[in-house]
Amino acid sequence: MSQKPDSIEADRGPLQRFLEDLHRKYQPLCEGHLANYIPELAKANPDWFAICVITVDGQVYTVGDFEQLFTIQSISKGFVYGLALEDHGRDAVLSKVGVEPTGDAFNAIVLDEHSKRPYNPMVNAGAIATTSLLKGVGPTERLNRMLDMFRCYVGHDVVIDISVFMSERTTGFRNRAMAYLMRNFGMIDERIDEALDLYFQQCSLMVDCRDLAVMAATLANRGINPITQERAVQPCYVRDILTVMYSCGMYNFAGEWAYKVGLPAKSGVCGGIIAVVPNQMGIGVFSPLLDGRGNSVRGVRVCEDLSTRLGLHLFDCQTSLLNLTS
Repeated sequence: MSQKPDSIEADRGPLQRFLEDLHRKYQPLCEGHLANYIPELAKANPDWFAICVITVDGQVYTVGDFEQLFTIQSISKGFVYGLALEDHGRDAVLSKVGVEPTGDAFNAIVLDEHSKRPYNPMVNAGAIATTSLLKGVGPTERLNRMLDMFRCYVGHDVVIDISVFMSERTTGFRNRAMAYLMRNFGMIDERIDEALDLYFQQCSLMVDCRDLAVMAATLANRGINPITQERAVQPCYVRDILTVMYSCGMYNFAGEWAYKVGLPAKSGVCGGIIAVVPNQMGIGVFSPLLDGRGNSVRGVRVCEDLSTRLGLHLFDCQTSLLNLTS
């Protein structure tokens, strides 16, 4: 993996101290379970815990195990959705993948009864359909385009954890069932195995908590990586990504998340969560212990506290972030 670009490491101040306080507060929290439906994920250390905040002007705040690598899993979905939008435009993507929230589990084998589309790009069926839309001549070109897209978001080359990829590929029977169901209704084409392999590969990309925060900050910064200043996605599609993250990104916890935290976000069974404060900052939290919906237990608590303390809810008239970062 190539060396990460330089960034502005923020001096210890109110925000840094607040993050350290949050880390101390929730480190003893041992509720939840490790993901075990993908065998490799069950090997994670339940004590891993990191918080990272990166502002749109490149200030970096970190605490805990922020350099611990893990696989990105479902957090990848919103970013691949953005690439599909760039490849085909809104109308074409919308004809294959809806944008409606669902109360079903993220891996439910279900499509919209009327349109036969997957409900949204944040559940597995929708993400497989989205991935199948990526342009490229053959699987290698499509994979390289996807890897280059993620490189723009994180600011350095990314690699695939082959053990996790093979584990997902070997045990992904539900995902295969979804793919064949969507093929039956014309939501994906005949390249089923190629689409599934690319989907398993995107979920197996290696990142750390700082990478998550950079990715979130890139969306907060209208598609421009605040560390490298490289554009990762066209600004006209940032709105689309953030909208589906806000309404669908936390699975069947999305409504309560919107009510309590009020930020576009995406979780993954790796234990990561990203949250975006538009025009201000990106938040990354990593802790592998999951609740019954597949969201990081510590991660949800941290984001709830951050939103409440800093007034980050999109519909909150108060904003105290500037006071903590100044």
